[in-house]
Amino acid sequence: MTVLTLQDAVRRTEAGMVQADALGVAVNIAVVDAGGHLLHFARMDQAWLGSIDIALKKAKTAMLFRMPTAVIGQISQPGGPCYGIEATNDGLISFGGGLPIIDEHGRTVGAVGVSGGDVQQDTEVAEACLSAAG
Repeated sequence: MTVLTLQDAVRRTEAGMVQADALGVAVNIAVVDAGGHLLHFARMDQAWLGSIDIALKKAKTAMLFRMPTAVIGQISQPGGPCYGIEATNDGLISFGGGLPIIDEHGRTVGAVGVSGGDVQQDTEVAEACLSAAG
């Protein structure tokens, strides 16, 4: 895969919703392309409205830095090498639930952001999205 397609984004989102259902949580799932632009979004019934923006920003953060948002959280702690980074780029997210989508050649082709559960649940749902590769 060199380009993340809408069909792939939908498949990944659907896999995430299956995992969210299994966890008993309603989430928002955002998939962005390699430019960090929204490609697909789903809001499950009863998912928090406030989590819409968080899911979008998790996906954007993971794409912009080509790393999980949890890693951004680790390096942005006070005294860390990236302290304060979450205030850049119109707001980044520095806790788990955002993961880059990497193709078979090691290129970051997009990212997924999940919000609505606790951080562990969001991360599990995002991982399910990644596992749904075409």
